[in-house]
Amino acid sequence: MAVPARTCGASRPGPARIARPWPGRGPRPCPGPRRPESGPLRPRLLLLPPLLLLPLLAAPGASAYSFPQQHTMQHWARRLEQEIDGVMRIFGGVQQLREIYKDNRNLFEVQENEPQKLVEKVAGDIENLLDRKVQALKRLADAAENFQKAHHWQDNIKEEDIMYYDAKADAELDDPETEDMERGSKTSTLRLDFMEDPNFKNKVNYSYTAVQIPTDIYKGSTIILNELNWTEALENVFIENRRQDPTLLWQVFGSATGVTRYYPATPWRAPKKIDLYDVRRRPWYIQGASSPKDMVIIVDVSGSVSGLTLKLMKTSVCEMLDTLSDDDYVNVASFNEKAQPVSCFTHLVQANVRNKKVFKEAVQGMVAKGTTGYKAGFEYAFDQLQNSNITRANCNKMIMMFTDGGEDRVQDVFEKYNWPNRTVRVFTFSVGQHNYDVTPLQWMACTNKGYYFEIPSIGAIRINTQEYLDVLGRPMVLAGKEAKQVQWTNVYEDALGLGLVVTGTLPVFNLTQDGPGEKKNQLILGVMGIDVALNDIKRLTPNYTLGANGYVFAIDLNGYVLLHPNLKPQTINFREPVTLDFLDAELEDENKEEIRRSMIDGNKGHKQIKTLVKSLDERYIDEVIRNYTWVPIRSTNYSLGLVLPPYSTFYLQANLSDQILQVKYFEFLLPSSFESEGHVFIAPREYCKDLNASDNNTEFLKNFIELMEKVTPDSKQCNNFLLHNLILDTGITQQLVERVWRDQDLNTYSLLAVFAATDGGITRVFPNKAAEDWTENPEPFNASFYRRSLDNHGYIFKPPHQDALLRPLELENDTVGILVSTAVELSLGRRTLRPAVVGVKLDLEAWAEKFKVLASNRTHQDQPQKQCGPSSHCEMDCEVNNEDLLCVLIDDGGFLVLSNQNHQWDQVGRFFSEVDANLMLALYNNSFYTRKESYDYQAACAPQPPGNLGAAPRGVFVPTIADFLNLAWWTSAAAWSLFQQLLYGLIYHSWFQADPAEAEGSPETRESSCVMKQTQYYFGSVNASYNAIIDCGNCSRLFHAQRLTNTNLLFVVAEKPLCSQCEAGRLLQKETHCPADGPEQCELVQRPRYRRGPHICFDYNATEDTSDCGRGASFPPSLGVLVSLQLLLLLGLPPRPQPQVRALVASRHL
Repeated sequence: MAVPARTCGASRPGPARIARPWPGRGPRPCPGPRRPESGPLRPRLLLLPPLLLLPLLAAPGASAYSFPQQHTMQHWARRLEQEIDGVMRIFGGVQQLREIYKDNRNLFEVQENEPQKLVEKVAGDIENLLDRKVQALKRLADAAENFQKAHHWQDNIKEEDIMYYDAKADAELDDPETEDMERGSKTSTLRLDFMEDPNFKNKVNYSYTAVQIPTDIYKGSTIILNELNWTEALENVFIENRRQDPTLLWQVFGSATGVTRYYPATPWRAPKKIDLYDVRRRPWYIQGASSPKDMVIIVDVSGSVSGLTLKLMKTSVCEMLDTLSDDDYVNVASFNEKAQPVSCFTHLVQANVRNKKVFKEAVQGMVAKGTTGYKAGFEYAFDQLQNSNITRANCNKMIMMFTDGGEDRVQDVFEKYNWPNRTVRVFTFSVGQHNYDVTPLQWMACTNKGYYFEIPSIGAIRINTQEYLDVLGRPMVLAGKEAKQVQWTNVYEDALGLGLVVTGTLPVFNLTQDGPGEKKNQLILGVMGIDVALNDIKRLTPNYTLGANGYVFAIDLNGYVLLHPNLKPQTINFREPVTLDFLDAELEDENKEEIRRSMIDGNKGHKQIKTLVKSLDERYIDEVIRNYTWVPIRSTNYSLGLVLPPYSTFYLQANLSDQILQVKYFEFLLPSSFESEGHVFIAPREYCKDLNASDNNTEFLKNFIELMEKVTPDSKQCNNFLLHNLILDTGITQQLVERVWRDQDLNTYSLLAVFAATDGGITRVFPNKAAEDWTENPEPFNASFYRRSLDNHGYIFKPPHQDALLRPLELENDTVGILVSTAVELSLGRRTLRPAVVGVKLDLEAWAEKFKVLASNRTHQDQPQKQCGPSSHCEMDCEVNNEDLLCVLIDDGGFLVLSNQNHQWDQVGRFFSEVDANLMLALYNNSFYTRKESYDYQAACAPQPPGNLGAAPRGVFVPTIADFLNLAWWTSAAAWSLFQQLLYGLIYHSWFQADPAEAEGSPETRESSCVMKQTQYYFGSVNASYNAIIDCGNCSRLFHAQRLTNTNLLFVVAEKPLCSQCEAGRLLQKETHCPADGPEQCELVQRPRYRRGPHICFDYNATEDTSDCGRGASFPPSLGVLVSLQLLLLLGLPPRPQPQVRALVASRHL
């Protein structure tokens, strides 16, 4: 029975629309009024068995086109498959290249990668490297303790008595406003000459050490001068260490007073803004100065805490959080009559970067109200610390209370929870200017093995929120040699420009005694550190024998990667370590969780898994087989892993002993041969030590040729493996040109280029002129097409990359091409490997026309189009009926490759949802595609502009006019507090508002670290032909989809849409910014990833003397100061800091 043309929905003028069947029901009636549906309209899919798509007849006297039958579309698919396969067989040269390799079998050997032996060797080499640094560390720590013990304290020491190189002196001399010039003090700074050293990426002086002193510490204080005096002797030890091990990088002593002495000397990298660097807040110092911590911070938010005091508390809590590392656990709560967490975290959580950020944002929302209830706050804190059902540090336990004062000592709470063992230390902080009795706060700290601090103003925050580390260091010092264990840090960015490093740390103890028979000192002097650049560790790993998709990685006890090809932070925050979890560096699955746990536990293992990997350009997902092998690195907290695809078990090693052949093959690298042999790109590898690197491949090739004219491939200064393989592959790919490419007419098959890329580092593009438009990476191992071709069977299509925000492709002069590549699998005996990838570059416009013919009723392009007569019935095809029928090829990532719609040619390479959202959603809903979502924790985002809302909190306390007119105000604590804000504002002028990272180390960086959500699509489980109707209310669309055999393409034929009611269901593929920093942190902490803390813990010693528990040292206001303040305000002159005030701040130490 004939079915008439569509009667529902809008009609398009022009040729008759298709007659579409509604099986068993005849013509589909126009529906009546529909009840509005809630939410966006999604297409409904009606599955049609193939038998229901029957031949359709037109009504008498009228021509009609029917939607193609399934067997017709399958026929088109076979024609497409055959055409692609034919072109690749003729021009790709896969079989010919196999024969070339076999013909040259005498020029190479097949070597085997034995995973267990490889990983054990690399682990051993890394262990030896780190062990040399450990020996140097121990020499330094022992020498420092002896030097300090022999040092005689000098009360009357003066600045001019000490000669040292002040690393910040050069920057300060350029600034007329520097503190030394303000004070008129005598400079004792040495002037040094420096020479460039590529190992340090810096100018250095090997004869001296350099000293860095934090901006907020007075250099002329007695404590600092004595520190400089005794640490000067370390210079000779630094120099001797370097003599014994010339590979040593920065050797650093970070003092508990804040002084940093490092070797070799180099000028400090002063930021454009304020230098807030303090060694005691560096990740390596924090880890070395104390054992892991379980900390609960409780903040008094009663009504008396308001204005400036509350802001001081908020800033103090944030600074306190910065003293914690990933080995620590923390929670923050506010209290008045009752206590409650400030964030969504209801228990202790790991003090990692993302959790601390949640706390810092939540703290800003604290509001003062109600009455003070110390009991509620302390009971909450003790309950948190007693919760044993969660992951935590299980070492030092402490409560940090910030308050403006109170009279309750809550002795009953301490008796119930903490006495008599006193396993929890209590630190109390009196914040702001007030007249409360601080005796109860001192008593709480002193009776619970803690310390009492005062934070009267901004300037006291940084010092007093980090000095608790001295108290935690007491058990370490008293433990003596037992606590002298080297620890290796997480990865972090070196402040002096060395790049990503890890640091070996060793605490330095005070061995002095107050007198004969007295107890020994229990203070930590500081931490000794030696840096190891990640690049130095990477050099110990095999580079090119593992193939493009093989790699080595290493993780620490937290599961964070030390080595991994995906460890590529886009921005650096100098205050935080670089923490990328192994499961975030790769796509997480159960097998990888198991591998990670085994590595953290220090086990050996091997496992072959099926897993998902992201392509290098992060547009595609591939399901692959990988072999994981892992071993622990002895004497460290690290574990090393090796990942190998099965096809990388073997690799080729060239054996070019014939120098005549070397010269012959080398000549094919000369540009003079490119016109006849095709253009050659060489991978920018480190072939020889004296080879000058360049980002321009033409220039790099020129440098390479010039060097090869001076040295031979067998030279000791060159990597013979890389050079021989490069020259061998040059000759092999030239033979491919000779046997296959040179005699073929590319234009006959609408090809822009043919190419071959090899493991040896050669990419040959033919003809030479095609190299002008070649945009792929000259390093095959870093080229997405190369790595994907190795991981997939068949022909891999790669359309040009297009961003939805960019303008469409410019189709001029046939320069836009589509890459098609496939791996060359070589079998030599029982050994199989994939040493090369070959392919072609299709002319987009020509192949789009060819695509129409192949998906039509014509057999070739010259045949005239078949016309449908007035009384005949015809099936639609992709050429004649392109106004009504959409035909496309989409790749496995969901990107458009070819279309029969001319207006879509400039959209090739875009995600198909941006081209036809309705159809892409239907393909996804029918399991042709699967979606994978992940998070990029290393992304960089443009900074958000600061808000200027009128209701926003002010950065500092600003008195009102009424305050100025009120005489009582001038004698209040508020006036004194304002004076201190002005005083310290010269240094901390942006404390409440500026980004610490920006102030400290990277002011010129315009982008900030952020988390981006990535979404990729890949082929689902459907392999067969598939027909369906997309039902969108008054409109519907038939479509057919089928995978093309031996390719990564999906062939889709669909009716063009008549309406856009279903457009709401648009799939997104582009990377999007996550305002909440990735997946919800509140949910993630409920299922924390497995980790282990350091195996050592020093939190108790029976001989500890807890009598030194804080005295309180506020700056009492005086009448003279207040009068001076009034005059300064009236005259509009900025106050100048006085040396005695800075000295008081510095003298709080020890």
